[in-house]
Amino acid sequence: MPAQSHREPSAADLSRFDTPGDADFPKVGGNLGNQNYSGLRRINPGNVRGLRGAWMNSVEGGLRTGNSQSTAVAVDGVLYIESALGNVIAVDGVTGQTRWRYEQIRGALTRRGVAVGGGHVFTKSNDNYVIALDQRTGQVVWERQINGYGNIEKVAVVYHDGLLFCGTNDGPRGAALAVDARTGEVVWHFWGTPGPGEFGNDTWEGDSWAEGGATPWIHPAVDPALGLTYWTFGNARGSNSSQDGSARGGQNLFANSLVALDLRTGAYRWHFQSVHHDIWDMDNVMSPVLADVRIHGRNRKVVVYGSKSGMYFILDRTDGTAPLGIVERPVPQEPRQKTWPTQPFPVQGGWTEQRVADQPLGTSVPGDPNRAVPNYVQGALYDPHWDTPVLSIPGHGGGADWSHLSFSHRTGLVYTGFGYVAAAHSLTEAANGLRPPGEYQTGGIVAVDVSTNRVRWKRRMPYSLAHGNGILTTATDLMFIGQPDGNLLAMDACTGRELWRFQTGAAISSSPIMYRAGGREYLAVYAGGTSIPYGNSAPRGDFLWAFEIGGSLGPVPAPPPPVIRRPVSGGPVEGTAVVIGRTATGTTESFGVASMAPTHLRVPVGTTVTFTNHPGNAGPRGVTQFFEGLFDVTLAPGESFTYTFDRPGEYFFNDPASPRSTGKVEVYRP
Repeated sequence: MPAQSHREPSAADLSRFDTPGDADFPKVGGNLGNQNYSGLRRINPGNVRGLRGAWMNSVEGGLRTGNSQSTAVAVDGVLYIESALGNVIAVDGVTGQTRWRYEQIRGALTRRGVAVGGGHVFTKSNDNYVIALDQRTGQVVWERQINGYGNIEKVAVVYHDGLLFCGTNDGPRGAALAVDARTGEVVWHFWGTPGPGEFGNDTWEGDSWAEGGATPWIHPAVDPALGLTYWTFGNARGSNSSQDGSARGGQNLFANSLVALDLRTGAYRWHFQSVHHDIWDMDNVMSPVLADVRIHGRNRKVVVYGSKSGMYFILDRTDGTAPLGIVERPVPQEPRQKTWPTQPFPVQGGWTEQRVADQPLGTSVPGDPNRAVPNYVQGALYDPHWDTPVLSIPGHGGGADWSHLSFSHRTGLVYTGFGYVAAAHSLTEAANGLRPPGEYQTGGIVAVDVSTNRVRWKRRMPYSLAHGNGILTTATDLMFIGQPDGNLLAMDACTGRELWRFQTGAAISSSPIMYRAGGREYLAVYAGGTSIPYGNSAPRGDFLWAFEIGGSLGPVPAPPPPVIRRPVSGGPVEGTAVVIGRTATGTTESFGVASMAPTHLRVPVGTTVTFTNHPGNAGPRGVTQFFEGLFDVTLAPGESFTYTFDRPGEYFFNDPASPRSTGKVEVYRP
């Protein structure tokens, strides 16, 4: 690979998929293979405790709202970041001073990262615009509106050899696009749901392909030597929701699939579908990770794929075959949903649990991270549903979701943050599944040997790490990850042992990076925060941090930590009574999430609370307190039950007749 003077090649020059980060960390994912790996060695296990802030730039001047999901890139000693408003800011990597900023003119939007190449910085905006900025000045060089393919807004841009690879998001039908980096003209496109006459169209019933979803809402990987790009396409949608497969019979390609495309023409080469006929929003959208490893004594070119399902599918990236084995196993069926009879599983199994834990009430709290909220029908991955909610894991917000993985050249392991977030699916849910109020939303980190698809180590963590919480590994066997509480952690990449932490002041929903500038080596991360999965309880900010050994800035005061239990619907109300089966303003019986009046009762210690099944309700309703198990009663219409709360805390309860209906009593000391 040719070098540019004294430094490593920049984004415009990457000719391999596995170039380690060095002076530059030139793209989201670090390199074309999304390995999030740095070859820098200045920061190592022996001195990592000496890491302190070199500088911090509050890139939006103190913004404390919005969703920040962008990861910084570093090229030629300059960092480029997109804020919660979708603005692009160029920051000097040595001083931390803003060099230039591009302000969106079409409104705020959630962005996940720029691309740099050919002297330009590439971003997107609302109304489906792709925008090229001058790398030195931030001035607009060109902007192009690209309509007709879905929403071209959120997905991080990938640059390679004069092409921009742009995914779509959140639309009725998605497409992967290649755009000319000089002009913005579309070079090719590939539909996530094939139309009439296209390969895969016969996997959709009737015209269901037209609103089938399958948007590639995360950035692809590129292998220049093979001339292929690798895209992960999202879940299928139905006429009512992503949980409804009744009108879209078939496997539904290319939903829930990894697809290899010719990088110059977009021609289909091969695909692998990880979930057939998805009715669980288990889309397995992740940034594919490429690696060269030895499997059974042979050198293999592989792509690592898998996400929400908590399983990795290790595929040969030349043809999509499975060198470690994948089997189709029969799964439970629901004819009304037109479920597919089998689902694929790696021979080695998954790296997380696949059935909710039935832990009795009154035992240890919080207990097993996959503990089932009471009164739901308990299920496993791929158990079908219809009109009764079925609680299963990893859940549509669990597993690895869209956290950015890292492949270490040193250890041969692939690392991911993940979430324990059970979900209840049924056609009574208008969206993509209910995360039951009161459940604990935690997570962990797992390291898997790519050559065997076996877990090397796994560590449970206090927060879900499934939503943009990317991992960086280094040539010194360090691993870095940020948490929703604002802490940036350094861990031993071989064992998972924590070595260092630093409070940044806001939730981290991005990947750490490393770069070299001014003769020094830095670690950097953007701490901004996002609403997934902790809503507005996740602390927000606009802090772009850089760290070096012996830096002058210490950690900032810790913000209030995220609330890890899924909240109830509605704010606190003072009082002493709860009516079951009615909303706050409802005059008819309800079985909805907000069917406790009030949903959030606030009382002082020693208060006796009366729970009443409204006399106008048709049949028995009740209250089950979880997970402490303080009470579990069923009441006839008009019947009441009282309980005196003598300890501070928060006490969730739901209705055995409709577990979706959930309330909370907050008990405080006056």
